[in-house]
Amino acid sequence: MVNTHPFFKYFKPGQKKLDRRMKETLLYQKKEGKRVVCNTCPRRCQLESGQKGFCRVRENIEGTLELLTYGKAVAAGVDPVEKKPFFNFAPGTRAFSISTMGCTLDCDFCQNASISREWDEIQGQDMPPEEVVRQTKRNRCQGIAYTYTEPTVFLEYCLDTMDIAEDEKYNVFVSNGFMTPETVERVSEKLDAINIDLKGDKKFYREHCAVPDPEPIFEAIKKFSEKDVHLELTSLIIPGENDSEEDIRERVRWIRENTGKDTPLHLSRFHPARNLLDKPPTPLETLEKALEIAKEEGLEYVYCGNVPGHESESTYCPSCGELVIKRKGYRVKEMRLEGRKCAGCGKELNVRGVEYMQN
Repeated sequence: MVNTHPFFKYFKPGQKKLDRRMKETLLYQKKEGKRVVCNTCPRRCQLESGQKGFCRVRENIEGTLELLTYGKAVAAGVDPVEKKPFFNFAPGTRAFSISTMGCTLDCDFCQNASISREWDEIQGQDMPPEEVVRQTKRNRCQGIAYTYTEPTVFLEYCLDTMDIAEDEKYNVFVSNGFMTPETVERVSEKLDAINIDLKGDKKFYREHCAVPDPEPIFEAIKKFSEKDVHLELTSLIIPGENDSEEDIRERVRWIRENTGKDTPLHLSRFHPARNLLDKPPTPLETLEKALEIAKEEGLEYVYCGNVPGHESESTYCPSCGELVIKRKGYRVKEMRLEGRKCAGCGKELNVRGVEYMQN
């Protein structure tokens, strides 16, 4: 994880001693004998007193399920919203970005494994919700992004931060989508936008992400598409694993049929990480072929990710084909919008959050 903005902190062990603040979780059931069932992610871990869930940050303490990372940021920084990536939400704005340790998946290609899975004890810096909002304002950011690891595992921290953030600050999730319907309902009440990483088919999730049944991810994506939450999807293309034309076409068709042709899709380039160090970076021609397939299947907003300077970084009107948002890297260079409409032909575009662009 690399962030070149002057405000970026990766909090290392021993940098600051954490306090003992914890938070009772919102979505769990108490059972007999101090046993609890966590209902935040679809694993629905059943925990005896003293046990932690798969995420390793929710613990049954004498019959109460506690979030151990509440207000404990392991990383915080200022990012262009395009870096999340969001290309059709609040383009050109900046997001104060935070994360804690933990994850609901165990991906063998994770680039943030040192803070998601491969750690011995919880680390970070005390940063309660009030401080997150203060830093958002201090750094002149238009919104807050819950990112880097999986925000579902620090759900209560996210929701409390959203509660005290003023209305002019947006809130966005960068998520793997592995959520229960209860979590989707709770978070969608306050969330402005979400980018979900649609990694592959069911076989891929089982083999690479330690997910026995990924159906809840597909259901969560469909649910968010029905909510008043802006949805974008990312698909990491890994050579030899999920990069065949058949795989890509099947994924794209599912998106078009279940979330709509105007759902932005980011086709992201893979770089060797964690346990997939033997895999090469995704060839550019593979990404461009995936881009071609997505357009053939009717998707209107398709981008190649992790390829700075590629033509597809920019947004084009699906009606007249004119350039409406010009980008270079993660920077917006030019916009030809009138509100949410193409300045050329007047078509209303799936571009949300334009009100934050003026703040």
